Amino acid sequence: MTSDSARTFYEFFSGAGMARLGLGAAWTCLFANDFDPHKVESYERHFASGHARCEDINALSTADLPGHAALAWASFPCQDLSLAGGRGGLDAPRSGAFYAFWRLMEQLQTENRAPRVIALENVAGLLTSRGGEDFSAIIERLTGAGYQTGALMVDAAEFVPQSRPRLFIVGVLGAAPSHLAAAIPDPLRTPAAMLRAIEKLSPAARQNFVWWNLPQAAARNTSLTDLIEWDLPPSAWRSAEATQKMLSQMSPLQRTRVEFLRNTPGRHAGALYRRIRVERGEKVQRSEARFDGLAGCLRTPGGGSSRQFLVVIEDGKVRTRLMTPRETARLMGMPDDYVLPPNLNRALHLTGDGVAAPAVRHLAECLIEPLLDTKGLGRSARKAKAA
Repeated sequence: MTSDSARTFYEFFSGAGMARLGLGAAWTCLFANDFDPHKVESYERHFASGHARCEDINALSTADLPGHAALAWASFPCQDLSLAGGRGGLDAPRSGAFYAFWRLMEQLQTENRAPRVIALENVAGLLTSRGGEDFSAIIERLTGAGYQTGALMVDAAEFVPQSRPRLFIVGVLGAAPSHLAAAIPDPLRTPAAMLRAIEKLSPAARQNFVWWNLPQAAARNTSLTDLIEWDLPPSAWRSAEATQKMLSQMSPLQRTRVEFLRNTPGRHAGALYRRIRVERGEKVQRSEARFDGLAGCLRTPGGGSSRQFLVVIEDGKVRTRLMTPRETARLMGMPDDYVLPPNLNRALHLTGDGVAAPAVRHLAECLIEPLLDTKGLGRSARKAKAA
């Protein structure tokens, strides 16, 4: 292990600190930022570090970044990249915050303080945003700065009972060790959209693109049922009339599944979202539930349709209620001693706007830490430094 591989990191767009939770206690955070004061308050309450800064990244300079971090982590805003958003891409104000982050990385490089590893996390929509141009723009910048870079999809469902596929872009300053790079892409972590986006890279960036070689995670041993708070008072549950209305909004296939579970012994729990669907040219509100042991992808609470419900079927009876903040925190791999905001919307916003901590731990253990444990700079980094 070399001196620049110490477990130190900057956490940009930190939110609740889920990347820090995933990296673990062996890592030391030198700096964290988020522009949401409620998230920063929760971050500081849990980590008691005194250095998380409530600041828009556009207002930061390298003078705000202490030391020489081995890793820069950035889960930059996804709203303009998500398929559910306006798709303004990196030119839009929120997701365009990537460029403010990159400005800091460039300035650190001129000060000989460039992080050895840069890790970015965002939604899969980044691969198709503006026809793949936004993904290319990020890869080209990392490559031009001497980072050998690769990307992979990791679904939180490998670790926690939540379907949450996310794109991770990881670059290492220098050449990637051969044992961490695969000759061909992993079909489980490389969607067709990524292959199409890579074809749009410049020849130099495409040549330096690496297929990260991560082992398959151990089989998940928890289900949605294991994370539910079962001891809530009856008032937490919706009325029989409200539940019946949600059932009436299900498709015939979904209602058939509910009826089957009504007549199946045991307790059955599912997750439900309300969505607007277009059927025969008309907008129809649907209740869509899944009973596969997974919750749907958590969202920030922007309205009724963005909130996830629980459906519990037991002894022929069906009950529904909103997921609690603690349940959503568990779905993100957050510990139960993490104090959530008392305000419901703020708590749900905090848990729905982050990266699943166990996914970060897997990435750190299988890729980031081994990258930092390799000695010296690779050939491409020496060339970039000499230039």
